[in-house]
Amino acid sequence: MIVISMTDNIVKIRGHAGYAPRGQDIVCAGLTALTQTLVESIEGLTGNEIKYDMSPGRVDIEIKDPDEDAQLLMDSFFVGAEMIADEFPEYVRVEIRNDLGL
Repeated sequence: MIVISMTDNIVKIRGHAGYAPRGQDIVCAGLTALTQTLVESIEGLTGNEIKYDMSPGRVDIEIKDPDEDAQLLMDSFFVGAEMIADEFPEYVRVEIRNDLGL
């Protein structure tokens, strides 16, 4: 299962979907596309400072003092992640938290 934990300025993603074999897992592919788009959009479209680390089964993203543009991008990521979690609840869970230190 993939668990996505979010605060106002932090996203942590842990785990693997296990929906299908590697290279065929549409759940993983969808979340990977959303995650990479979030990082590249914040870096390229806003003036926000972002730190991130991505490796298989693990993503940490932190945005220092997100402005309105960065918050909109984070909200958009949340909407997409929630849609995937609603469609595949046994493979993805999204948590909104306030205790995620990086």
